Amino acid sequence: MSITRRRLSHEESRSAALEAARALLVEAGPAAVTLKAVSARMGRTHANLLHHFGSAADLQMALAGHIAAQVCDSIAEIVMKNRDGEPNLQLVVDMVFDAFDTAGAGSLATWMILSGNDSALDPVIDAIHELIDEIGEGHEDKSMHEDTLMLVLMAMGDALLGAPMAKALGLPRDTARQIATKQLLASPRLAARLGFA
Repeated sequence: MSITRRRLSHEESRSAALEAARALLVEAGPAAVTLKAVSARMGRTHANLLHHFGSAADLQMALAGHIAAQVCDSIAEIVMKNRDGEPNLQLVVDMVFDAFDTAGAGSLATWMILSGNDSALDPVIDAIHELIDEIGEGHEDKSMHEDTLMLVLMAMGDALLGAPMAKALGLPRDTARQIATKQLLASPRLAARLGFA
């Protein structure tokens, strides 16, 4: 008796591919996120992924955007809850740091850039722009842009060098997160926008 595989819609297929790619990224690092490896993990053909993404670089860029969009959506949800309830800036900082570290966005973006993909961070930047527009006053709020830049650069640097640097300096592993939280709390405009003041 043969088992027929259900045909996935375009969106279902893309979503399944991105989740498979994300699992590979976390398990084996950015070099493992290839069309062949992702298609094998999904039980689909290489041609199927080529149809949806075009190339491994396009798949990796879509994955970076997927991770960033999920994190930004979660941050927006937390911020909206903070405005109506108990604020928790540490949770926002942890989500950003986790996206770059444990979710693999930092290593993926670095690997893509070093591989010559200069537009590797475009989807991440686009997701952050949308988040700023949603919780702030759009592109007019330069202080919020500065705070966002600081947080993303700290999270990216921590993902790549945080563990060995903290160890070498005799500091707790989460020191960069604590510094980022203190600096963001010291920004009165950002604290007010996010519901922390």
